[in-house]
Amino acid sequence: MGLPVPPFAADVFGPDAVIMKGLTGLNWRLKGYEERGGYQALKKIFAEKIPPEQVVNEVKKSALRGRGGAGFPTGLKWSFMPRQYQGQKYLVCNSDEGEPGTFKDRDILRYNPHIVIEGMIIAGYATGSSAGYNYIHGEIWDICEQFEEALDEARAAGYLGKNILGAGFGFELYAHHGWGAYICGEETALLESIEGKKGQPRFKPPFPASYGLYGKPTTVNNTETFAAVPWIVLNGGEAYVGLGRPNNGGTKIFSVSGDVERPGNYEVRLGAPFPKLLEMAGGMRGGRTLKACIPGGSSMPVLPGDLMMVTDLDYDSIAKAGSMLGSGAVIIMDETRCMVRSLLRLSYFYYEESCGQCTPCREGTGWLYRMVHRIEHGRGKPEDLDLLGSISDNIQGRTICALGDAAALPVKSFVQHFRDEFRYHIEHKKCLVADYL
Repeated sequence: MGLPVPPFAADVFGPDAVIMKGLTGLNWRLKGYEERGGYQALKKIFAEKIPPEQVVNEVKKSALRGRGGAGFPTGLKWSFMPRQYQGQKYLVCNSDEGEPGTFKDRDILRYNPHIVIEGMIIAGYATGSSAGYNYIHGEIWDICEQFEEALDEARAAGYLGKNILGAGFGFELYAHHGWGAYICGEETALLESIEGKKGQPRFKPPFPASYGLYGKPTTVNNTETFAAVPWIVLNGGEAYVGLGRPNNGGTKIFSVSGDVERPGNYEVRLGAPFPKLLEMAGGMRGGRTLKACIPGGSSMPVLPGDLMMVTDLDYDSIAKAGSMLGSGAVIIMDETRCMVRSLLRLSYFYYEESCGQCTPCREGTGWLYRMVHRIEHGRGKPEDLDLLGSISDNIQGRTICALGDAAALPVKSFVQHFRDEFRYHIEHKKCLVADYL
């Protein structure tokens, strides 16, 4: 039975779309994917006997950067896999997608799973990996089951197995169901989870490329990253750069949520102006004013609305504005939103999701949450604002993984850009927004 067509499909996937264009009804099936040119990139590699090193170099040329949050150059990451290593090597797709505000990867898997499968097969060939795992978020069980069906289709058609399409290359791919822990979105905690252990980050180095899954060389990439690979192979790395900007190749799917008329996933060229994305999402709900925007998921610094309106949507432009593109989860807040209450919700999330392995994160996230809670409920003190910054500085950069930074960066940015609102809570024991409205 087919999945329903998303209500935003006609609006989202325009002429710039590379990954999700034209997905309707049963098109997620193998037949639909092949009708759209699916698996032609894989066939091209085998037919033209393109060597793995050339595939890696083409991905390097494309300026494809990791779409999971860090934005690390994908081709460079693939090149870290030891070429002369004769033993088992693994490829892992991070579909955990636990970042609040992010919902793109589940839609790629829901409407176009074979593009991820093909991308992973190509990546397996390029890195010399013979087995892969797709680690799928624990709260989307139906999509995990559907991905299993897509794997069965690919296997039956000869795209997976010991001798793919008679080319002499073997690659097997498995779906691995996660259990909803935010920390398992960190690549080494994800590897621990696949191995059946408690999902806690590992010390680095060693990095996964030298010591990854089961102690073997491993490459971990995001769902959207793998989904971009077939297009790059078919059209060339330079063409992919041409869709975006130098050092920011291709298109990007942005998950837009919050105070907009049409929340949803929107695929645009990297470097597109933010107002274009806001327009695609129907503009501000009720014609209200953009007060603030978190451009890359809840762990990224918040930006004031006026600054966001003059910022382009690429890694470098967002960084210049003072935030990060992250996973591309664009959280929109209008003038009715209390910044103190918003930060309280975020602080509670990171306090709850800290794995507890690192003292600065285990103790600091609770400290931040309790202080913001105190300010929100009329018990704040003037010195709290500077103390919030001091605590954040003592968490940031002092933990094994980036969850400490994820907890600290929102606190520092909220206080920096909306300090008057926090001060009003402290001085008047009530909310500035409530008084303003």
